[in-house]
Amino acid sequence: MTSTTLPQERTAEKVYQLSPEARIALRNRRIRRGCAYALAIAIAIWILMPMWLIATLAFSPGEDVLSYPRKFAPIPFSTDTMEFFLVDVQGTWEATVNSVIVAVMTLIMSTIIATPAGYAISRYVFRGRDAVRLGVLAVRAFPIVILAIPLATNFIRWGIHDTVYGVALMHTALALPTTILVISSVFASVPYEFEEAAKVFGASPLQAFFRVILPLVLPGIAAAAIFTFVMSWNEVFAASILTSSDARTLPAEILNGLTAGSSARFKFAGGFFMLVPSLIFIFLIRRYLFNMWGQITK
Repeated sequence: MTSTTLPQERTAEKVYQLSPEARIALRNRRIRRGCAYALAIAIAIWILMPMWLIATLAFSPGEDVLSYPRKFAPIPFSTDTMEFFLVDVQGTWEATVNSVIVAVMTLIMSTIIATPAGYAISRYVFRGRDAVRLGVLAVRAFPIVILAIPLATNFIRWGIHDTVYGVALMHTALALPTTILVISSVFASVPYEFEEAAKVFGASPLQAFFRVILPLVLPGIAAAAIFTFVMSWNEVFAASILTSSDARTLPAEILNGLTAGSSARFKFAGGFFMLVPSLIFIFLIRRYLFNMWGQITK
């Protein structure tokens, strides 16, 4: 009769046959892996816990929002708090529409400008290339607080103050450095030999770009565009400076409504409403990045 050995027993036999040094190294590697997993779980809980509590209170009845201790789950589930924020609070829907318009305009303008800029930085070697990269990054690092009054003054002079176009223009300037660097890194990950092969088979540089390179980097460009959308959706400082009433975005509207006497229902519902695009971004960006990695490595 032949005896069968379970996979766990085979693994234990292999570990037992290792030398003492190898066993110590294997044990240390498992300890490091366990510590890494524990740290990742702790960071995930630290990030997700406030989001879960905000969502819980946003979908709890009005009387439960003020109760203590706070509930850990929205039981009973209720949309009263969200209805209060979306229906009873004046200007919420108008500000939401303005935020969507501004974010879409920012996404389009940033992608149109950042795609050729990222391609040029990643593909062409020219004098001052590193300085251009540093300059692009320095624009994002420059504090907008210093530019607040000059920007507002010039926007009033140009007639675009308190308009969605002015806010979208400012958000594009804020998002471009990050978008250019992300797209340039995506272009850099595609081997230049692909373009050379296309040119050998008779394609022009423009045809090689649109038919060979662009399909490979499209998921990365989409990921950068989604990041730009979320950045514009959450931006509050520039939107508060450059708007007063007509083109006020949702973050600026919420900030304007926050006072010492603001109700907790307004705060939690507004916080959840601002979180929704970021949560959608988290799930979409993973798929785009995985697709990009798979297409480039094939």
